[in-house]
Amino acid sequence: MCATCGCGKGEVRIEAGAAGPGRDHAHEHDHHHEHSHDHDHDHGPEDGESRIIQLEQDILSKNNAYAAANRARFNAAGILALNLVSSPGSGKTTLLVKTIELLKGELPVAVIEGDQQTSNDADRIRATGVPAIQINTGKGCHLDAHMVGHAADRLEPAPGSVVFIENVGNLVCPAAFDLGEAHRVVVLSVTEGEDKPLKYPDMVASSQLMLISKIDLLPHIDFDVAALVANARKINPGIKVLKVSARTGEGMETWANFIRGARGLALTGREDLAAQG
Repeated sequence: MCATCGCGKGEVRIEAGAAGPGRDHAHEHDHHHEHSHDHDHDHGPEDGESRIIQLEQDILSKNNAYAAANRARFNAAGILALNLVSSPGSGKTTLLVKTIELLKGELPVAVIEGDQQTSNDADRIRATGVPAIQINTGKGCHLDAHMVGHAADRLEPAPGSVVFIENVGNLVCPAAFDLGEAHRVVVLSVTEGEDKPLKYPDMVASSQLMLISKIDLLPHIDFDVAALVANARKINPGIKVLKVSARTGEGMETWANFIRGARGLALTGREDLAAQG
């Protein structure tokens, strides 16, 4: 997390406007999130370690307060917020584009995009016709709840919307930061290895759903889907698992049905309870 990985000193930029056709998103808003990294070299190793632990606790405590405010806001508006997390190259953005194409005529959809630099992914989302806003984290390696709250202010998702939060590609730091989402969805592709859940257990432990992506590649590679699922359930026995291919569409309707069902709970004010269960 920020106190130990050195990611907290970057400049965060959140676009001033969201999204779809006809909406102005040319201006950007400089938003600085500087996490303190004080070091006192007069203290010994044990004291330094305790200071790091305290700093981590302070960072997460502040983040959790912002996350609680985000969650209350989403719940009050019947908004389903999904936090999509993965390593780079999992196919997360392509999956999201295909998901939007399935849902956009049926449900109101909006997207918060997180990347260190560029608005490439937000531009891809906007091309589908749905509103999206870009957060560039600079040197930061994850989104936090404060950033998401500011992005939601600018995005202004309609009541009853599905809000996808596409996190920065990273399976380490984002695991520690609640954004106020109803569900955390970890995307693991079949090109990444069956032992990924064991290497990144915190992310799997904190996720409610695992999407196994790029399954259209299975005939061409040596990959054991059952082993991946077994490894994930060693870490999180209750995690739901869906297999999907954005390229062929296999499994996409099942994924869309998960979203429809979760949104139904959000509309009745029960999504927060479902996430906890």
